[in-house]
Amino acid sequence: MPPHGPRRVGQTAAVNAYLWITVVSLAAWVWLLLGQGFFWRTDVRLPQRREPEAWPSVCVVVPARDEAAVLPDSLPSLLAQDYPGRAEVFLVDDGSTDGTGELARELSRRHGGLPLTVDSPGEPPAGWTGKLWAVRYGIGLARARGPEYLLLTDADIAHAPDSLRELVAAAETGGFDVVSQMARLRVASLWERLVVPAFVYFFAQLYPFRWIGRKGARTAAAAGGCVLLRAGMAEKARIPDAIRHAVIDDVALARAVKGAGGRVWLGLADRVDSVRPYPGLGDLWRMVSRSAYAQLRHNPLLLLGTVAGLALVYLVPPAAVVVGAAGGDAATVLAGAVAWAVMAGTYLPMLRYYGQPLWLAPLLPFTAFLYLLMTVDSAVQHYRGRGAAWKGRTYSRPDAVPDEG
Repeated sequence: MPPHGPRRVGQTAAVNAYLWITVVSLAAWVWLLLGQGFFWRTDVRLPQRREPEAWPSVCVVVPARDEAAVLPDSLPSLLAQDYPGRAEVFLVDDGSTDGTGELARELSRRHGGLPLTVDSPGEPPAGWTGKLWAVRYGIGLARARGPEYLLLTDADIAHAPDSLRELVAAAETGGFDVVSQMARLRVASLWERLVVPAFVYFFAQLYPFRWIGRKGARTAAAAGGCVLLRAGMAEKARIPDAIRHAVIDDVALARAVKGAGGRVWLGLADRVDSVRPYPGLGDLWRMVSRSAYAQLRHNPLLLLGTVAGLALVYLVPPAAVVVGAAGGDAATVLAGAVAWAVMAGTYLPMLRYYGQPLWLAPLLPFTAFLYLLMTVDSAVQHYRGRGAAWKGRTYSRPDAVPDEG
C-alpha cells in the first residue's frame, strides 16, 4: 500500500461526506424556495377591500413603558387618524419613569385629533407579562365604550393618516377577526441594514404570510405593533387573559384567535413604520435574544435542532465553496454556490422592500450566524435566571413574578 494511502482514503471520505452535506443543504433551499409558502415574496399587502356602508367604532390601545423618546414621532400619527367612524385612543402608562404619561397628554393638547385617555394599571400580578397586563387594562377601559374593533399598537409605531380606515375596511371586506401588519422597522445604521431585513425575512420563513390568511390553515401569527382585533373575538378567545404569560404575545394572540374559530390575516405594511432606533449591534442583539429561546418553548432539544438547522441551511453553502475550492472539489463548490445563490435570490425581495443595496444579499450567511449566536445567548440568559424582558421587566418562566431590572 502506498505510504499515503490511508490518508488519501480518509481525505476522500471527508470530501464525499462534505459533498453530501452540501447537497442536503441545496435540497433544503430548493424546498424553501418552492414549498414554504413562497415566504420570500413581499407582495402580501392589505387584501382587496371596500369601504363599509357604516364604519364600526374602534378603540386604540397603546401599552407604553418609558417611551418618551419615541412618542413625539408616533402618538400624533394616531391622534391624526382620518377615520369616518367613532375612534378613541387609550394609552396605558405602565409604570414609566421618564414622564411618558404626561408627555402623551401634552401631545394630545398640542395636536388635538382623536380623544386620548391616559391611565396606569399598577404593577402586574404574578403570571402576567407587563405588556399584556397593560393591554388588558387598556381593553378594560375601552370596553366601556362598546367598540366593535380594538387596534392594539405599540408606542413606537407611526401610522399613516388612513391606516385605521384601511385596516377596518380590510377586516370588514374579508371577514377577518385579526388584520395585522408587520410595521416597517427603521433601517438607518450599518447594523440595522444588516440585521433588520433579515429579521423580517426569518419571521416570514417561520410563518409564511400566505398560509396565515388561508381558510382552514393552522399557521397563525401576527405582528404586535399593529393588530386590529374584532372586539367580539377578543372576548370569545379570552384575549389577553388566555395568553397572559406569553412573551411572544403577537403569535400567541393569533393562535388563540384561530383556536376560537377566527380568521387571521398578516402582511407587510406600506405606511405603518416603527420609529424606534436600533443604532448598534447590542441594541439589535437584545431585541432578538430577549425572546428567541421563548420561541423555542425553552426546549434544549429544539435549541440544538435550530442551531443545527441554521448551520446546515445558511452556513454550509459558503463554507462548501471555500472548502471545495481549497480541496479542488468542483462538485462541492458547485453545490455550495448554487445553494448560496438560491439563498441570496430569496433575500433580494426583502432588501428591495427595505430599500437596501442588493449586494447585501450574499452576506445573509453572516447575519444568520449572528442570529444563531443570539439564539444561543437567549438560552444562556434563560438558564442564568434572566429570561425574556420587556422594558426592564424580566421573565424567566411563564409563571414567574416580574423582576424589575
